Amino acid sequence: MTEARAEEVKLQEDRNDTPTRELDRLFREHAPKINGLCRYLLGSRDAAEDAVSEVYVKARQAQVLYDPRHSFAAWIMSIARHYCFDLLRRRRVEARLFTADEIDADALPDTAARGQTPLTRVVDRESRQAVRAAIERLPRHYRLPLVLRYYEELAYDDIARELGVTRQDVATLLFRAKQKLRAALAPAAPTEGA
Repeated sequence: MTEARAEEVKLQEDRNDTPTRELDRLFREHAPKINGLCRYLLGSRDAAEDAVSEVYVKARQAQVLYDPRHSFAAWIMSIARHYCFDLLRRRRVEARLFTADEIDADALPDTAARGQTPLTRVVDRESRQAVRAAIERLPRHYRLPLVLRYYEELAYDDIARELGVTRQDVATLLFRAKQKLRAALAPAAPTEGA
């Protein structure tokens, strides 16, 4: 059994203790990723911070439901995802989940390799910003599957459950979303005489 899995089993054993230090420790360990997901879905630093607090409260309340056969990370991220979706439903946000002014590019995961030159880092950052801006402009029904698949790294079946659609619908939505994203990111065709 891996060390992480042993800690998750310990969480299950301690689930009736109040307060549970193991839950607190595991939550702190995953808090940056929870914050990133909430921020990405809610589009606001303040809303994300509030959501992280709410997710912690919900995790404490649901601790007895945690099953150590499953990953703690998957469990806590599921709580965060559901909280954000519920919040968005309550707000009746349909047209737009993100506003460009509220997204802090440096707070989102940096996939660039360490040791790059300053110029390469600038180009990478600009590329990431262009991708995020293009994703923000996508309709909600394309944006959500993309975020769940490529930011949260969920499997198609998990995305289908989250969105209440079939696995085939997820595949179709992702295919169309990627087509739209490619089109949005494609350099404009040069005009004649330019």
